[in-house]
Amino acid sequence: MEGRQVPRGNRDRYSLRGKVYESIREDILSGKYPQNTELKEAAIGAELGVSRTPVREALRQLELEGLVNIIPNRGAFVNRITAKDVQDIYIIRSMLEGQCARWATEYITEEQLEGLEETLCLSEYHTKKGNYEKLYELDSLFHEQLYRASNSRILNHVLSDFHDYVKRVRRVTLATQGRSVKSTEEHRAIFEAVRDRDADRAEALAKEHVKHTIECIQGYGLEKIL
Repeated sequence: MEGRQVPRGNRDRYSLRGKVYESIREDILSGKYPQNTELKEAAIGAELGVSRTPVREALRQLELEGLVNIIPNRGAFVNRITAKDVQDIYIIRSMLEGQCARWATEYITEEQLEGLEETLCLSEYHTKKGNYEKLYELDSLFHEQLYRASNSRILNHVLSDFHDYVKRVRRVTLATQGRSVKSTEEHRAIFEAVRDRDADRAEALAKEHVKHTIECIQGYGLEKIL
């Protein structure tokens, strides 16, 4: 593939359609395309160095996900995440993250605990340094590790998608020193509860973590982000 290729790490993991899907999905969620932008198969295919067929298939898959609206005889148009969507996602996440942390206390392995602690140590280091882009990556990694530790494929899938949907919001809120420090501290507390196999405390802390994020977003103003 020539042009703007999809990340190398995805090449063995996805089919050609999957690679194209991931690339377009990332562009929509990162804010590259304004709401209702027409996604032209030929232009996207030329940019990614593929034919129109995998682009068409990817757009159909994105329509099922609600990120694209395909209108017969007119084309495919961007259907971005709205402020209402973000609010709904965080409310639902507060419940699911709690369940995830509870299950993690039961199923997490020693290797997974070590991985979480390593991520936390790196997060604490980069928080002190004010390296917010790196902190954003580590925040994502911490949650991904916790989702896997729940031992639920379904919960992992749902929460991973929700996490992706609000990536722009997360990047902005974590770029403030007050929230970055607090978020890292909250992650440490969740980790310790999971490590201690304290299901009630882990669930409560995970829910509280999402609640604090909601408060931070409300204070910042979703309109400024979206």
